[in-house]
Amino acid sequence: MAIVNIRVDERLIHGQVANMWASRLNITRIMVADDGVAESEIDKMTLKMAVPAGVKLSVLPYKTAVENILAGKYDSQRVLLLIKSVPGLMALHENGLPMPEVNVANVTQRQDGIQITKSVSLSAQDISELQRLAANNVSVINQRVPNDNKVSVIDLINNLK
Repeated sequence: MAIVNIRVDERLIHGQVANMWASRLNITRIMVADDGVAESEIDKMTLKMAVPAGVKLSVLPYKTAVENILAGKYDSQRVLLLIKSVPGLMALHENGLPMPEVNVANVTQRQDGIQITKSVSLSAQDISELQRLAANNVSVINQRVPNDNKVSVIDLINNLK
């Protein structure tokens, strides 16, 4: 599969992604999968401006992203897949996207959230969904930047109890 990293980051393309992750992983395409962003011309234009030089961009609804990936459309490329939220991640999973590992990197604080790391605050529903992924042999990790160690999000959740 062409996907070399699946990252949940509500900021989508920003300095860490554009400068650190894209170069470290030798990314040739950044794919943003999100129904709302795919419908917004302003969001798409903003993302185009943030993509590093020489890297292609796809902004697709969840279902189309999965269909294109499974059809092998990006097999000759190295794709960083970005999703804004855990519900978005689950939409990809429910549409059949294989996920050996997901990086829950940045989900900001919310009133109903439980702070898991400095950059990750999850709702009870988010936690339940991530535990469901883990039960299906998906490694759910947190790694903000490439030099950070991978930390199990499930371990972090379990340590809160």
